[in-house]
Amino acid sequence: MVDLIPRSVLFGNPERTAPRISPDGRLLAWIAPLDGVLNVWVAPIGDSEDGVDWAAARVVTADTDRGVRVFTWAHDGRHLLYLQDAGGDENWRLYDVDLESLERRDLTPFDKIHATIIGASKRRPTQVLVGINADNPQLHDVYRLDLVSGELVKEIENPGYAGWVADEDLVVRCAIAPLPDGSFDVLVRDASADPDPDPDPDPGAGADWRTLLTIPAEDVTSFDIVSFSADGRSLLMVTAAGTDTARLARVDLATGEETVLAADPEADVAGVVLHPDTQEPQIVLVLKDRMEYLVLDPSVADDLKAIRALHPGDPTISGRDDADATWMIAFNVDAGSVTYFTYDRAAKSGTLLFEARPELSGYTLAAMEPFSFAARDGLVIHGYLTFPPGADRSSLPAVVDVHGGPQVRDTWGYNPEAQWFANRGYLCVQVNYRGSTGYGKAFIAAGDREWGAKMHDDLLDAVGYVVGRGWADPARVAIYGGSYGGYAALVGAAFTPDFFCCAVDIVGPSNLKTLLETIPPYWAPMIAQLYRRVGNPETDEEFLWSRSPLSRARDIRIPLLIAQGANDPRVKQAESEQIVAALKDAGIDYEYLLFPDEGHGFAKPENRIKFYTAAERFLARYLGGRFEE
Repeated sequence: MVDLIPRSVLFGNPERTAPRISPDGRLLAWIAPLDGVLNVWVAPIGDSEDGVDWAAARVVTADTDRGVRVFTWAHDGRHLLYLQDAGGDENWRLYDVDLESLERRDLTPFDKIHATIIGASKRRPTQVLVGINADNPQLHDVYRLDLVSGELVKEIENPGYAGWVADEDLVVRCAIAPLPDGSFDVLVRDASADPDPDPDPDPGAGADWRTLLTIPAEDVTSFDIVSFSADGRSLLMVTAAGTDTARLARVDLATGEETVLAADPEADVAGVVLHPDTQEPQIVLVLKDRMEYLVLDPSVADDLKAIRALHPGDPTISGRDDADATWMIAFNVDAGSVTYFTYDRAAKSGTLLFEARPELSGYTLAAMEPFSFAARDGLVIHGYLTFPPGADRSSLPAVVDVHGGPQVRDTWGYNPEAQWFANRGYLCVQVNYRGSTGYGKAFIAAGDREWGAKMHDDLLDAVGYVVGRGWADPARVAIYGGSYGGYAALVGAAFTPDFFCCAVDIVGPSNLKTLLETIPPYWAPMIAQLYRRVGNPETDEEFLWSRSPLSRARDIRIPLLIAQGANDPRVKQAESEQIVAALKDAGIDYEYLLFPDEGHGFAKPENRIKFYTAAERFLARYLGGRFEE
């Protein structure tokens, strides 16, 4: 039997993660703990064996609460930008740190706002376009931020658009206008002859906006604008309009003519690597069971070949310096830590920087194995199985780990929960049920209005698949998940308790009507899409109640563990409180964990460990697996 992997190794803070090279190539920044809280560190790139002067490393942020989890270099190479909320409320504010003075600033000093970076460019290294919903919580206006002075000026007032795209001169020239039926118009305007045009306060009236194309409602989830071309004359976009799987296409702004650059008949385009100066696509990513790479620019073909030879994992190019001489590469593998390399383009060689979780190398991890099966209506469903290493694949206790979203998907690679389940003796079953993304728009549409119905049937059919092959013991199957996965766990307990012996719900909605009535205000521009996928609380009240676990709470016969963040803006605390009250009234066995300083998921390591300790004890009690005392 393999050694028990401590929960702290799986779910504690990484030792180091997310390295980013400075624009001038002289500095490396990364995230690492300071006194147990994740912060940003910086060190010079020097002549050491791995190319970094670690002895000169210094911490440049000073978070003492939830930690810094996302940051980026400003193009001036002097400022680091990062977003932070309070207690998981997702009221994100934009901050920076000046690496010369170590001065830290709140760049968006408004209460209860949601800030997002709209655009940054090498051509305007000291400017950033920021979206802020300070005046109307449903809409993000466009502000221009001067990093030298810190001045923030509103440039465009939002008349009702769902998103903005700026060109390489940091001029907003594209807007997404949602329509009542769930479709939307892609609006564009021509570039000004003036390289520094005056701010336009009303893009809907005086800016010569015109409709470039209309995206039908069924195509919206498969649509994304990648970038303007460097000359500003075309848009790169991922779109499934007229086809099933989403392709990479270039659309000419003058004529509307589309040129397909890359497509795959089986799966959607999942990502694009652009040249930092020309904005031309160089590598296209298509995610199937694992990531596949399509080279469009022959000049990087040898680079990709050399990178693939460095490590068996799937690589991601996570950054470059301005000279395009050094690339940052992250390798993701199933049975090991995410590993980071620097790659020297001239030498066609890579240098190991670090592993995010080096302690994992001391333990036996499990392979993540792709599988597929035909659902009861014939639809092919894909997913991943992670078996306990070294165990006989017969009559195992199993956990169906349901992803959230639901318009996302499970992927191959290191997954701490999959490793945790397998290490404790459980078969981990991850299912990309209908409604998940990546498999074409028809697969997404197959999940429309199927919450608690066909989407759940896919999970049941996955259980039938692993039980039918003798891998899983039908009497010892748990259902577990967060967000939509938490909802699925509640559905499993309330609608199909005969399939599962216990359920774990993390921030899962119990009443679809109250869920839809309390969404974050800045989701409002896309509300028609949400209603299309789930249901309309104004016209479908009875339908939504029939799909809500709360409606059948008294039918629950299996033990439940429920965990909730008090500050969750997506799935409010009331979603857990009302199912807990119903369980209590009915005398049904449950455990309830409420985290007062968390939101939609658990960011603080002490809270994560507390949850996973309780969940591990709960699963061991009903599945019979191992438990770390």
